[in-house]
Amino acid sequence: MKNLYKYAFATFLTLLFTGCKELDLAPENSFTDLTYWTSEAKAQSVLNTAYSQMFNSEYFFYNEALSDNAYNGRGDVQGAASLASGTYDPSLGRIKDEWNFHYQGIKTCNILLENIDRVTDMNEERSERMKAEARFLRAFQHFQLMTWFGDVPLLDRDIKIEEAQTLKRTPKELVLEFVLDELESVVDILPSNTEYDVGESGKITRGAAVALKARVLLYESDWEGVVAECERLMNGSNFGTYSLYPSYEELFLPANEYNSEDILSLQFVPQFRTWGQYFDFAPLSTGARLNAMAPTQELVDSYLMLNGSRIEEAGSGFDENDPYSNRDPRLTYTVVYHGFEWKGADGGSHTIYIEPGSDPGGALDEYVPGSSSTTTGYYWRKYFDPTHLPGFASGLNLMLIRYADVLLMYAEAQNEISILSANDWDLTIRELRARAGFTDAPALDFNAALTQDEIRTIIRNERRVELAMEGLRIFDIRRWRIAENVLNGWAHGARFGPSEIDNGYLRVDNRTFNPSKHYLWPVPRDERNLNPNLGQNQGWE
Repeated sequence: MKNLYKYAFATFLTLLFTGCKELDLAPENSFTDLTYWTSEAKAQSVLNTAYSQMFNSEYFFYNEALSDNAYNGRGDVQGAASLASGTYDPSLGRIKDEWNFHYQGIKTCNILLENIDRVTDMNEERSERMKAEARFLRAFQHFQLMTWFGDVPLLDRDIKIEEAQTLKRTPKELVLEFVLDELESVVDILPSNTEYDVGESGKITRGAAVALKARVLLYESDWEGVVAECERLMNGSNFGTYSLYPSYEELFLPANEYNSEDILSLQFVPQFRTWGQYFDFAPLSTGARLNAMAPTQELVDSYLMLNGSRIEEAGSGFDENDPYSNRDPRLTYTVVYHGFEWKGADGGSHTIYIEPGSDPGGALDEYVPGSSSTTTGYYWRKYFDPTHLPGFASGLNLMLIRYADVLLMYAEAQNEISILSANDWDLTIRELRARAGFTDAPALDFNAALTQDEIRTIIRNERRVELAMEGLRIFDIRRWRIAENVLNGWAHGARFGPSEIDNGYLRVDNRTFNPSKHYLWPVPRDERNLNPNLGQNQGWE
């Protein structure tokens, strides 16, 4: 798949982004003419473009700063600072860009689906599989749109400019039905992850369609549906063979791409198609440029003690003066804190000094208000690529859905249907914690005395720490309807501030979330100027 990206999509991508105009994003005669659809290679080029438009690395990472997990403290990258603080309106560039980004991808898929049959030298099985991949991608794009905006235009065919300027939004319920129907329709057409050749690793699989269907149902609180889809992946090989990768730390390294946990990934190619966000995430002493997004204290506090206790629980053993000891190992694999031992590409390591005045060799990584260093007292570690190119450019794939999420979806759904059983706990939460490195029985063993609500709290926190920095927290707090609780008031950083204010924990961002309107993004102002028929979501003008 990486080779396909490297060689096939560049020409078509150039064509696609020429002459873009809102919902209708390319001249009709640029690549739908009969002269283009003459070979399988050209059809594959269009499909590769659709793959490249599925998602992007800035959304993947900076969506974390829309939630209570992180703070975008420099600039307003992808609108993260504005969206997190609630200080945005329909003119925000991120909202317009996200709308257009997904409709670009939809247009590419529709062009392929309407024209691939013109290729005469392709066997039918190959053609049907490529159509199934395009239908999956089109469903994925519609899912993203309806998650942010609610009602959105449903485009199951390519449209002309005149029609784009008169469309009305399709009710979310119909978009949801379309997405679910499309995903189910392609399940039996797509190969499983074990049926693809090695050179096609990264292509959409039968398991990816099932896993995405589970996520769609999760966001709709269709608990029985979530259980049914997750069981298809957990109970047999017909839909693919998946399992937790043995090491949480090594799961996110280039050497282990396409591992047993990877269900759907955003594909990159070293030197040819890379992402470089770590240039603005890593400690400055490792060669980073500055710190634009940093973990919050709220995220750090969510990691349990090794004995399974929350840090605020009596008897947990938490020491505020030694806060990072005896914690969930995933904290160390995700967040860089004061005293962290940074492992470099050469096998060596050095200590990261973040507390003000602590660095014996200088103050490069120390927290200093207004400097280029961390804005919260923390840096990121997860998804650091030790083989990166200059400027932290990386060809490492970014996992959009992995098997750990399937287990978490299953646990959540089972608990919502009826309190989670000991057997289901062992299949899900225990497995995730054991893989993370927990060994104490209270952290691993099921507690039959817990109520459904207490187990709900545990599962939600497990999602937070397991999936931190994978861009999913914002969707969780929205679907749980807790955003007005966790995105109102101060987001905090490490305990480097004056003791009389919030016990010394830095106040880094004062946020506002209005539940009467912020659970849906507004339709972009520019889109409504072009097409007043789109209307607007409640609370927005």
